[in-house]
Amino acid sequence: MQSVELMPARVQITSILRKAILSGEYQGGQELSLVDVSEKLGISRTPVREAFQTLASEGLIELRMNKGAIVRVIDEKFVLDHFEVRILLEGEAAAKAAQNGMDVKTLLNRSRFMKEYLDDTDKEEYIELNQQIHMAIWTAAGNERLTNILQSLWNGPSIGKKNSEKEHFQKSIDEHIELLETIAKGNAEQARSVMAGHITRSRDNILAGIRDKL
Repeated sequence: MQSVELMPARVQITSILRKAILSGEYQGGQELSLVDVSEKLGISRTPVREAFQTLASEGLIELRMNKGAIVRVIDEKFVLDHFEVRILLEGEAAAKAAQNGMDVKTLLNRSRFMKEYLDDTDKEEYIELNQQIHMAIWTAAGNERLTNILQSLWNGPSIGKKNSEKEHFQKSIDEHIELLETIAKGNAEQARSVMAGHITRSRDNILAGIRDKL
């Protein structure tokens, strides 16, 4: 049976901040305080400091000595490049998971259950299952290096401005179910295609958010 895991805390914190920067929630030139971010997220400063270092290496922020960090200006090209890599690598991971006979039963049943009882599902439950599905696919691909790279690109769910949170959850759950069913059939090329479409929709949601702020 495929194990169900969550990403390490430092990866989750990095993904929260990465999405906030990519989506424009944090604007270019805005200062990020280590203390303020730690308090807002309700965590210690250590994982936030580690997240800042990772984001700086990606070119998303500029570290300032004893003053936190400054968000760098992110344009559409940066977002397109980011998601192009995710589409290529996550598509390959899905294809390899299908080829390797990934056991999707537990995650597929949970996804179907969440779809049926969507009205009783809160955001945290969705985020947790979303992470588990993607991470399980990466693991099933059987390439630890690929998993590490995908963790470094993770930006979590990207809810579009034109859809409600519930509408986003519904669409995403439907895509996850289709993806897991395709992997279960061992159809590598279709799994790659479904995953590409799933990530592309996230990309378009992020881009829509950026354009709305222009």
